[in-house]
Amino acid sequence: MRRDLLTYELPPELIAAHPSADRESARLLVVDDEPGRLEHAFIRDLPDRLPEGALVVVNDTRVLPARLLGRKTTSGGKVEIFLVRKVAETHVDRSGQRLPAERWRALGRSSKPLREGAEITIDGPVSLVARIEGKDPEGLFDVVLFSPEGRSVPDAVEAAGHVPLPPYIRRDDDATDRARYQTVYAREPGAVAAPTAGLHLTETLIERFSARGMELARVTLHVGLGTFQPVTVSDLDDHPMHAEAYRVPPETAEAVARARLKGREIVAIGTTSVRALESAADPEREGHVVAREGETRLLIQPGYRFRVVDRLLTNFHLPESTLLALVGAFAGLPRVLESYRVAIEERYRFYSYGDAMLLRRQR
Repeated sequence: MRRDLLTYELPPELIAAHPSADRESARLLVVDDEPGRLEHAFIRDLPDRLPEGALVVVNDTRVLPARLLGRKTTSGGKVEIFLVRKVAETHVDRSGQRLPAERWRALGRSSKPLREGAEITIDGPVSLVARIEGKDPEGLFDVVLFSPEGRSVPDAVEAAGHVPLPPYIRRDDDATDRARYQTVYAREPGAVAAPTAGLHLTETLIERFSARGMELARVTLHVGLGTFQPVTVSDLDDHPMHAEAYRVPPETAEAVARARLKGREIVAIGTTSVRALESAADPEREGHVVAREGETRLLIQPGYRFRVVDRLLTNFHLPESTLLALVGAFAGLPRVLESYRVAIEERYRFYSYGDAMLLRRQR
């Protein structure tokens, strides 16, 4: 797949810097099965746009407040630590105390280079310290986090951390983002970016799914920093796809099997749900998945044969991105790019806090 085929021109003012007034009021572009036919709706219309009895699969990852702002304890220089992935639980000995700690891989930014042994006091309402212990081969810092007061590290990070808004949202996070950059069903901490299609769903919508005979199932895929990694190679085959931890639990594998037995469709809420389901596709039974957890580097681009997902709710994605390639593979790239053209004409809002589209897999 050539990168230059994944391009479109987006007026900067259509990048949503804030969420819609409420989750259900976001717009929904419905791409019909008939080529060239589009419907303009709202997220609140979604239950009526899905087939009765469908299995709706959501990603229940929870976004960490991964941006830690602080100062070097020696010089007072400003430092930003961006947590990428947890490595292990550990401990530190401090002033005769044995304190709980966690080891993380993280990005680090400061006015002067961060040296091994440097300690950063994190700003916030609770005590939290980040100690630099080296760098890994990927260029990420090895960081040990602990609270001198002996608090649990997750609690301290939750209190002191900032919402990791995407780089194209050019503002500081605020109190609203704590709730709105998180799905209502988030429960498994580990993501550094939100599964954004799921940001539109509400408890009321989920109840309406149930009223139409739909079942809700969960997967977990911890969205990593690589979701913002641009494609810099001319051919997607040469793109170094990032690894993301995922889990498809036994109850979801069973729910997929029940849906297939009854001839019902599988609806994925977001590209992360697609990647989790397709990574766990059962090689022996078409349309089924196996319970599985691990890491996935699955790169989906035009030419990929989908084995599990029938319909997809997704936001609008950046040009020249692996996410746009996935959506193009799912519904046909010409069809998707034409839909984007119409969305731009109709002033839809784009990216993480933007509007959404509903697609059916091309046959």
